[in-house]
Amino acid sequence: MKKIVGINFDHMHMGDLLRQVHDHPGAMIAGICDPDPARMAQAIVDFAIPPDAVFTDIAACMATGPDLVILCPATARHAEHVEAVAAYGAAILVEKPFAASLADADRMIAAAVRGGCRMAINWPLAWYPPHITAKRLVDQGAIGALTQVHFHDGNRGPLFHRADKVAVTPAQVAAEKPAAWWYQAASGGGSLLDYLGYGATLGTWFMNGAVPIEVTAVTDRPTGLEVDEHSITILRYAGGLSKMETRWGTLTDPWTIQPQPKCGFVLVGTDGSIGSGDYDDHITLQTRAHPAVQVVPNDRVAAPHRAPVEHVLHCLDSGAPFHGPLDPAIARIGQRIVDTAAASARAGRTLALLG
Repeated sequence: MKKIVGINFDHMHMGDLLRQVHDHPGAMIAGICDPDPARMAQAIVDFAIPPDAVFTDIAACMATGPDLVILCPATARHAEHVEAVAAYGAAILVEKPFAASLADADRMIAAAVRGGCRMAINWPLAWYPPHITAKRLVDQGAIGALTQVHFHDGNRGPLFHRADKVAVTPAQVAAEKPAAWWYQAASGGGSLLDYLGYGATLGTWFMNGAVPIEVTAVTDRPTGLEVDEHSITILRYAGGLSKMETRWGTLTDPWTIQPQPKCGFVLVGTDGSIGSGDYDDHITLQTRAHPAVQVVPNDRVAAPHRAPVEHVLHCLDSGAPFHGPLDPAIARIGQRIVDTAAASARAGRTLALLG
Protein backbone atom coordinates (compact mmCIF):
# COMPACT_ATOMS: atom_id res chain seq x y z
CA MET A 1 0.00 0.00 0.00
CA LYS A 2 1.57 3.28 -1.14
CA LYS A 3 1.52 6.09 1.44
CA ILE A 4 0.71 9.52 0.01
CA VAL A 5 0.61 12.93 1.68
CA GLY A 6 -0.90 16.18 0.40
CA ILE A 7 0.93 19.36 1.37
CA ASN A 8 -0.50 22.88 0.99
CA PHE A 9 -4.08 23.58 -0.07
CA ASP A 10 -3.58 26.88 -1.94
CA HIS A 11 -4.77 25.24 -5.17
CA MET A 12 -8.27 23.76 -5.15
CA HIS A 13 -7.01 20.80 -7.19
CA MET A 14 -5.63 19.28 -3.97
CA GLY A 15 -9.11 17.97 -3.25
CA ASP A 16 -9.33 16.35 -6.69
CA LEU A 17 -5.93 14.68 -6.31
CA LEU A 18 -6.68 13.42 -2.80
CA ARG A 19 -9.88 11.89 -4.15
CA GLN A 20 -7.78 9.93 -6.63
CA VAL A 21 -5.65 8.64 -3.76
CA HIS A 22 -8.74 7.79 -1.71
CA ASP A 23 -10.25 5.81 -4.62
CA HIS A 24 -7.00 3.97 -5.54
CA PRO A 25 -6.95 0.37 -4.22
CA GLY A 26 -3.19 0.45 -3.76
CA ALA A 27 -2.83 3.83 -2.06
CA MET A 28 -3.74 5.56 1.18
CA ILE A 29 -3.77 9.14 2.46
CA ALA A 30 -1.04 9.03 5.12
CA GLY A 31 -1.27 12.70 5.93
CA ILE A 32 -2.35 16.17 4.89
CA CYS A 33 -0.68 19.43 5.79
CA ASP A 34 -1.44 23.14 5.60
CA PRO A 35 -0.55 26.04 7.91
CA ASP A 36 -4.27 26.93 8.07
CA PRO A 37 -6.28 24.00 9.51
CA ALA A 38 -9.52 25.47 8.17
CA ARG A 39 -8.41 24.85 4.59
CA MET A 40 -8.14 21.11 5.29
CA ALA A 41 -11.58 20.79 6.88
CA GLN A 42 -13.44 19.67 3.75
CA ALA A 43 -10.82 17.06 2.85
CA ILE A 44 -10.93 15.69 6.41
CA VAL A 45 -14.68 15.17 6.05
CA ASP A 46 -14.62 13.94 2.44
CA PHE A 47 -11.94 11.32 3.00
CA ALA A 48 -12.42 10.49 6.69
CA ILE A 49 -8.88 11.55 7.56
CA PRO A 50 -8.12 10.89 11.26
CA PRO A 51 -6.75 13.69 13.51
CA ASP A 52 -3.33 12.06 13.81
CA ALA A 53 -2.88 12.36 10.02
CA VAL A 54 -3.55 16.11 9.94
CA PHE A 55 -0.55 18.44 10.24
CA THR A 56 0.37 22.11 10.09
CA ASP A 57 4.13 21.40 9.97
CA ILE A 58 5.75 19.94 6.85
CA ALA A 59 8.47 18.04 8.75
CA ALA A 60 5.88 16.36 10.95
CA CYS A 61 3.85 15.36 7.91
CA MET A 62 6.91 13.97 6.14
CA ALA A 63 7.71 11.90 9.25
CA THR A 64 4.84 9.62 8.17
CA GLY A 65 7.26 8.23 5.56
CA PRO A 66 5.31 8.86 2.35
CA ASP A 67 6.11 7.24 -0.98
CA LEU A 68 4.62 10.22 -2.85
CA VAL A 69 4.09 13.87 -1.93
CA ILE A 70 1.40 15.92 -3.66
CA LEU A 71 2.13 19.66 -3.62
CA CYS A 72 -0.51 22.33 -4.35
CA PRO A 73 0.94 25.65 -3.10
CA ALA A 74 0.60 29.03 -4.81
CA THR A 75 2.71 29.13 -7.95
CA ALA A 76 5.38 31.41 -6.49
CA ARG A 77 5.93 28.94 -3.63
CA HIS A 78 6.46 25.79 -5.70
CA ALA A 79 10.25 25.96 -5.49
CA GLU A 80 10.43 26.38 -1.72
CA HIS A 81 8.01 23.50 -1.18
CA VAL A 82 9.90 21.13 -3.47
CA GLU A 83 13.13 22.08 -1.69
CA ALA A 84 11.46 21.43 1.65
CA VAL A 85 10.36 17.87 0.81
CA ALA A 86 12.84 16.60 -1.80
CA ALA A 87 15.52 15.79 0.78
CA TYR A 88 13.22 13.11 2.23
CA GLY A 89 13.56 11.10 -0.98
CA ALA A 90 9.87 10.58 -1.69
CA ALA A 91 8.56 11.11 -5.21
CA ILE A 92 6.86 14.46 -5.82
CA LEU A 93 3.77 15.39 -7.85
CA VAL A 94 3.46 19.16 -8.29
CA GLU A 95 0.13 20.52 -9.45
CA LYS A 96 0.34 22.85 -12.44
CA PRO A 97 1.78 25.25 -13.38
CA PHE A 98 5.44 24.24 -13.14
CA ALA A 99 6.67 27.42 -11.43
CA ALA A 100 6.46 31.20 -11.35
CA SER A 101 9.73 31.48 -13.27
CA LEU A 102 12.34 29.41 -15.07
CA ALA A 103 14.75 30.07 -12.20
CA ASP A 104 12.24 28.51 -9.79
CA ALA A 105 11.69 25.56 -12.13
CA ASP A 106 15.43 24.94 -12.20
CA ARG A 107 15.54 25.12 -8.40
CA MET A 108 12.89 22.42 -8.31
CA ILE A 109 14.74 20.19 -10.77
CA ALA A 110 17.99 20.63 -8.85
CA ALA A 111 16.31 19.84 -5.51
CA ALA A 112 14.83 16.62 -6.92
CA VAL A 113 18.25 15.59 -8.24
CA ARG A 114 19.89 16.29 -4.87
CA GLY A 115 17.19 14.34 -3.06
CA GLY A 116 17.40 11.43 -5.48
CA CYS A 117 13.65 11.56 -6.06
CA ARG A 118 11.45 11.60 -9.13
CA MET A 119 9.31 14.68 -9.77
CA ALA A 120 6.31 15.06 -12.07
CA ILE A 121 4.37 18.20 -12.99
CA ASN A 122 0.66 17.50 -13.35
CA TRP A 123 -1.20 19.20 -16.20
CA PRO A 124 -4.86 18.09 -15.96
CA LEU A 125 -5.41 18.64 -19.71
CA ALA A 126 -2.80 15.94 -20.37
CA TRP A 127 -5.34 13.31 -19.27
CA TYR A 128 -8.19 14.44 -21.52
CA PRO A 129 -9.02 11.70 -24.08
CA PRO A 130 -9.38 14.10 -27.06
CA HIS A 131 -5.86 15.45 -26.55
CA ILE A 132 -4.44 11.94 -26.13
CA THR A 133 -6.23 10.92 -29.33
CA ALA A 134 -4.91 14.00 -31.14
CA LYS A 135 -1.34 13.21 -30.07
CA ARG A 136 -1.63 9.66 -31.39
CA LEU A 137 -2.86 10.90 -34.77
CA VAL A 138 -0.10 13.51 -34.97
CA ASP A 139 2.53 10.88 -34.20
CA GLN A 140 1.05 8.59 -36.84
CA GLY A 141 1.42 11.34 -39.46
CA ALA A 142 -2.31 11.82 -40.01
CA ILE A 143 -1.85 15.55 -40.73
CA GLY A 144 1.73 15.44 -42.02
CA ALA A 145 4.38 17.41 -40.17
CA LEU A 146 2.90 19.48 -37.33
CA THR A 147 3.63 23.16 -37.94
CA GLN A 148 1.14 25.08 -35.78
CA VAL A 149 -0.49 24.69 -32.35
CA HIS A 150 -3.44 26.96 -31.60
CA PHE A 151 -4.64 26.95 -27.99
CA HIS A 152 -7.46 28.73 -26.19
CA ASP A 153 -8.33 27.93 -22.60
CA GLY A 154 -9.65 29.38 -19.37
CA ASN A 155 -12.78 29.57 -17.25
CA ARG A 156 -15.02 32.06 -15.45
CA GLY A 157 -12.17 32.63 -12.98
CA PRO A 158 -10.23 30.62 -10.39
CA LEU A 159 -12.52 31.56 -7.50
CA PHE A 160 -15.73 30.37 -9.14
CA HIS A 161 -15.16 26.72 -8.18
CA ARG A 162 -13.73 24.51 -5.46
CA ALA A 163 -12.41 20.95 -5.57
CA ASP A 164 -14.58 18.54 -7.58
CA LYS A 165 -15.74 21.61 -9.56
CA VAL A 166 -18.16 22.67 -6.82
CA ALA A 167 -19.54 26.04 -7.94
CA VAL A 168 -19.20 29.25 -5.93
CA THR A 169 -21.60 32.19 -6.10
CA PRO A 170 -20.55 35.53 -7.61
CA ALA A 171 -21.04 37.15 -4.19
CA GLN A 172 -18.54 34.73 -2.64
CA VAL A 173 -16.09 35.41 -5.45
CA ALA A 174 -16.33 39.17 -4.91
CA ALA A 175 -15.73 38.74 -1.19
CA GLU A 176 -12.68 36.49 -1.64
CA LYS A 177 -11.05 38.23 -4.59
CA PRO A 178 -9.16 41.02 -2.72
CA ALA A 179 -7.19 38.53 -0.59
CA ALA A 180 -6.91 35.61 -3.03
CA TRP A 181 -3.39 34.63 -4.07
CA TRP A 182 -4.62 34.13 -7.63
CA TYR A 183 -4.87 37.93 -7.93
CA GLN A 184 -1.49 38.74 -6.33
CA ALA A 185 1.50 39.23 -8.61
CA ALA A 186 3.99 38.20 -5.92
CA SER A 187 2.20 34.87 -5.51
CA GLY A 188 2.29 34.04 -9.22
CA GLY A 189 -1.29 35.00 -10.02
CA GLY A 190 -2.88 35.90 -13.34
CA SER A 191 -4.38 34.02 -16.28
CA LEU A 192 -1.09 33.89 -18.18
CA LEU A 193 0.71 32.01 -15.40
CA ASP A 194 -2.39 29.92 -14.67
CA TYR A 195 -3.11 28.72 -18.21
CA LEU A 196 -0.33 29.48 -20.70
CA GLY A 197 1.74 26.64 -19.26
CA TYR A 198 -0.97 24.23 -20.42
CA GLY A 199 -0.71 25.34 -24.03
CA ALA A 200 3.06 25.76 -23.98
CA THR A 201 3.73 22.39 -22.35
CA LEU A 202 1.17 20.30 -24.22
CA GLY A 203 2.13 22.19 -27.38
CA THR A 204 5.76 21.16 -26.83
CA TRP A 205 4.56 17.58 -26.33
CA PHE A 206 2.52 17.68 -29.54
CA MET A 207 5.59 19.05 -31.37
CA ASN A 208 7.93 16.42 -29.91
CA GLY A 209 10.09 18.89 -28.03
CA ALA A 210 10.43 21.61 -30.68
CA VAL A 211 11.12 25.09 -29.30
CA PRO A 212 10.03 28.45 -30.72
CA ILE A 213 12.53 31.01 -31.95
CA GLU A 214 10.74 34.05 -30.55
CA VAL A 215 7.67 35.00 -28.55
CA THR A 216 5.28 37.96 -28.64
CA ALA A 217 2.68 38.41 -25.90
CA VAL A 218 0.06 40.95 -24.91
CA THR A 219 -1.94 40.91 -21.67
CA ASP A 220 -5.02 42.73 -20.44
CA ARG A 221 -4.95 43.76 -16.79
CA PRO A 222 -8.24 45.30 -15.69
CA THR A 223 -8.13 48.49 -13.64
CA GLY A 224 -7.54 47.76 -9.98
CA LEU A 225 -5.96 44.32 -10.46
CA GLU A 226 -2.28 43.41 -10.07
CA VAL A 227 -2.49 40.61 -12.63
CA ASP A 228 -3.90 39.91 -16.07
CA GLU A 229 -7.17 38.16 -16.81
CA HIS A 230 -6.52 37.71 -20.55
CA SER A 231 -3.39 37.04 -22.59
CA ILE A 232 -2.55 36.30 -26.21
CA THR A 233 0.85 34.85 -27.12
CA ILE A 234 2.30 34.28 -30.59
CA LEU A 235 5.12 31.77 -30.98
CA ARG A 236 7.33 31.78 -34.08
CA TYR A 237 8.81 28.39 -34.86
CA ALA A 238 11.11 27.54 -37.75
CA GLY A 239 8.12 26.08 -39.57
CA GLY A 240 5.31 28.50 -38.75
CA LEU A 241 3.35 30.53 -36.23
CA SER A 242 1.38 29.24 -33.25
CA LYS A 243 -1.07 31.19 -31.06
CA MET A 244 -2.01 30.63 -27.42
CA GLU A 245 -4.73 32.50 -25.56
CA THR A 246 -5.62 32.42 -21.85
CA ARG A 247 -8.80 33.85 -20.35
CA TRP A 248 -10.37 34.36 -16.95
CA GLY A 249 -13.90 35.67 -17.37
CA THR A 250 -15.46 33.33 -19.93
CA LEU A 251 -19.26 33.32 -20.03
CA THR A 252 -19.37 29.69 -18.88
CA ASP A 253 -16.91 27.14 -17.48
CA PRO A 254 -15.91 24.64 -20.18
CA TRP A 255 -16.74 21.61 -18.01
CA THR A 256 -20.37 22.77 -17.88
CA ILE A 257 -20.94 24.50 -21.25
CA GLN A 258 -18.11 25.20 -23.67
CA PRO A 259 -17.66 28.97 -24.08
CA GLN A 260 -16.83 30.69 -27.33
CA PRO A 261 -14.02 30.68 -28.39
CA LYS A 262 -13.99 27.00 -27.53
CA CYS A 263 -11.45 25.70 -25.01
CA GLY A 264 -8.93 23.28 -26.46
CA PHE A 265 -6.46 22.91 -29.32
CA VAL A 266 -6.36 23.13 -33.09
CA LEU A 267 -3.30 21.40 -34.52
CA VAL A 268 -2.28 22.29 -38.07
CA GLY A 269 0.09 20.19 -40.15
CA THR A 270 1.41 20.19 -43.68
CA ASP A 271 -1.37 17.83 -44.81
CA GLY A 272 -4.29 18.51 -42.50
CA SER A 273 -5.60 19.70 -39.16
CA ILE A 274 -7.10 18.34 -35.93
CA GLY A 275 -9.61 20.02 -33.62
CA SER A 276 -9.38 18.78 -30.04
CA GLY A 277 -11.88 20.34 -27.62
CA ASP A 278 -11.18 19.90 -23.92
CA TYR A 279 -14.40 18.08 -23.03
CA ASP A 280 -15.42 16.60 -26.37
CA ASP A 281 -16.01 12.87 -26.82
CA HIS A 282 -14.27 13.05 -30.22
CA ILE A 283 -11.74 14.97 -32.26
CA THR A 284 -12.28 16.40 -35.74
CA LEU A 285 -9.89 15.61 -38.57
CA GLN A 286 -9.49 17.34 -41.92
CA THR A 287 -6.88 16.24 -44.47
CA ARG A 288 -5.91 16.99 -48.03
CA ALA A 289 -7.00 13.50 -49.01
CA HIS A 290 -10.39 13.92 -47.22
CA PRO A 291 -11.26 17.65 -47.07
CA ALA A 292 -14.64 17.02 -45.47
CA VAL A 293 -14.23 17.19 -41.70
CA GLN A 294 -14.32 13.72 -40.12
CA VAL A 295 -15.48 13.04 -36.56
CA VAL A 296 -13.12 10.56 -34.89
CA PRO A 297 -14.18 9.07 -31.52
CA ASN A 298 -11.75 9.47 -28.67
CA ASP A 299 -9.35 6.66 -27.88
CA ARG A 300 -10.29 4.63 -24.82
CA VAL A 301 -7.78 5.52 -22.12
CA ALA A 302 -7.24 2.62 -19.73
CA ALA A 303 -5.69 2.24 -16.29
CA PRO A 304 -3.06 3.07 -15.17
CA HIS A 305 -2.92 6.04 -17.53
CA ARG A 306 -6.25 7.78 -16.91
CA ALA A 307 -5.18 10.24 -14.22
CA PRO A 308 -2.03 11.53 -12.50
CA VAL A 309 -2.04 9.58 -9.23
CA GLU A 310 -2.50 6.13 -10.74
CA HIS A 311 -0.04 6.96 -13.52
CA VAL A 312 2.71 8.24 -11.21
CA LEU A 313 2.33 5.25 -8.87
CA HIS A 314 2.57 2.91 -11.87
CA CYS A 315 5.73 4.67 -13.06
CA LEU A 316 7.29 4.48 -9.61
CA ASP A 317 6.63 0.74 -9.47
CA SER A 318 7.67 -0.04 -13.04
CA GLY A 319 10.41 2.52 -13.64
CA ALA A 320 8.52 3.72 -16.72
CA PRO A 321 8.91 7.36 -17.82
CA PHE A 322 6.25 9.88 -16.88
CA HIS A 323 3.59 10.75 -19.47
CA GLY A 324 5.00 13.42 -21.81
CA PRO A 325 3.78 16.74 -20.29
CA LEU A 326 4.51 15.49 -16.75
CA ASP A 327 8.21 15.10 -17.59
CA PRO A 328 10.12 18.10 -16.15
CA ALA A 329 12.23 18.22 -19.33
CA ILE A 330 9.12 18.89 -21.44
CA ALA A 331 7.58 21.15 -18.79
CA ARG A 332 10.80 23.18 -18.63
CA ILE A 333 10.43 24.11 -22.31
CA GLY A 334 6.89 25.19 -21.52
CA GLN A 335 8.23 27.30 -18.65
CA ARG A 336 10.73 28.96 -20.99
CA ILE A 337 7.82 29.95 -23.23
CA VAL A 338 5.79 31.25 -20.26
CA ASP A 339 8.73 33.29 -18.94
CA THR A 340 9.39 34.78 -22.36
CA ALA A 341 5.71 35.61 -22.86
CA ALA A 342 5.52 37.37 -19.49
CA ALA A 343 8.69 39.34 -20.28
CA SER A 344 7.38 40.20 -23.75
CA ALA A 345 4.12 41.53 -22.31
CA ARG A 346 6.04 43.70 -19.84
CA ALA A 347 8.44 44.98 -22.49
CA GLY A 348 5.79 45.47 -25.16
CA ARG A 349 7.87 43.78 -27.87
CA THR A 350 8.88 40.47 -29.39
CA LEU A 351 11.63 38.58 -27.56
CA ALA A 352 13.90 35.68 -28.41
CA LEU A 353 13.08 32.57 -26.37
CA LEU A 354 14.66 32.82 -22.93
CA GLY A 355 16.64 30.13 -21.17
